[in-house]
Amino acid sequence: MKKTFISIVCGVSALLAASGAAGCAQDADAAAETTGFIQVSGTDLVTPDGNKFYIVGTNLGNWLNPEGYMFGFQRMNAPRQINDLFCHLVGPEKTAEFWRQFKDNYITKADIDFIAATGANTIRLPFHYKLFTDEDYMGLTSGQDGFARIDSVVSWCRADNLYLILDMHDAPGGQTGDNIDDSYGYPWLLESEKCQQQFCEIWRRIADYYKNEPVILGYELINEPVATYFDNQEELNARLEPLHKRCVAAIREVDPNHVILIGAPQWNSNFDPLKDTGYDPQLMFTCHRYGGPATAPAIQSYIDFRDKSNRPMYMGEIGHNTDEWQADFVKVMKDNNIGYTFWPYKKKDDSCMMGISMPEEWEEVIRFAEGPHHTFAEIREAKPDRAKAQVALDKFIERCKHQNCIPQEGYIASMGLKVP
Repeated sequence: MKKTFISIVCGVSALLAASGAAGCAQDADAAAETTGFIQVSGTDLVTPDGNKFYIVGTNLGNWLNPEGYMFGFQRMNAPRQINDLFCHLVGPEKTAEFWRQFKDNYITKADIDFIAATGANTIRLPFHYKLFTDEDYMGLTSGQDGFARIDSVVSWCRADNLYLILDMHDAPGGQTGDNIDDSYGYPWLLESEKCQQQFCEIWRRIADYYKNEPVILGYELINEPVATYFDNQEELNARLEPLHKRCVAAIREVDPNHVILIGAPQWNSNFDPLKDTGYDPQLMFTCHRYGGPATAPAIQSYIDFRDKSNRPMYMGEIGHNTDEWQADFVKVMKDNNIGYTFWPYKKKDDSCMMGISMPEEWEEVIRFAEGPHHTFAEIREAKPDRAKAQVALDKFIERCKHQNCIPQEGYIASMGLKVP
């Protein structure tokens, strides 16, 4: 009798839980239809017409947060290092002009049209927080153009029926402690109250500006927080969730609609420190993966966390592998309901959707970049060919334009997309 009673209670509890989950899903479906925005519904995303939405797309890496390896550099990797490198070669005025032309030409409507023509439905846009400040960045020292640049992509995406994820790749103070966040080798964001205030304030401004824009799928708060290099990693990890909650609260003061994407520490791979997954109904999670077996067991921890949290999981970055590996892993992600955006869309040579054929003169830029230039004496002794460097930068601007790039057909096909 006791066993029967327990079975009845468990059965009723299960029915109530299922009913509650179904109710939440129905609420999300109704919310999507009411608001016109993509909404979270259990482990799925739901479109305004009530259909499941599965993310497939690419990242516009390097455009608004330059990374050295995409230019062919090994040592000069962070945006500020690349800027200093170009200033040493051609001076600050010509460097500022290069960045202005770079932003105008590296990503244009033609690029977004191409992405849409492959069958992709989503673009992830990495950006630097400085684009929303008066700090010196990419050719401007005041009146930064972050909103103008994103507005362009929003309009192009709207015309092509693409969704857009805004990804703060470089947060104030640095959230990673490596070149990818343009930091000073440590995730100072997690120890600085001033940086955290600025971080939340910038996201609040962005959310207020785009609160009525349904083309934007969601806001990804911070990319790959807390690298694996630090002895106090656990302490830093523990500070993440309170910062997430603080930032989400700031966004919700002005924007109740958009999805908010949360990444995990240690290259978006360690979800154990994320204990509370229910503090906002519109949360989803984002993971990254490069290398390893192209199998479901290799990402079982991501799947388990997704199922436990009952929130969508999305592979924000994947790529830089063989076409065969990528095709195999795409199948794994589809089989396990994990959407994806490959990294990156465009860069030097290959391992991307669109390859840039570098000018011969670029070898002079690389020669100087890889040599010693920490002191003024080293800069002089390196004897940079400034005229050749200027030609290289000018030619790069031409080579990076959509019409001059080379579609990487095997790479595109491996993403589960078609070559236009």
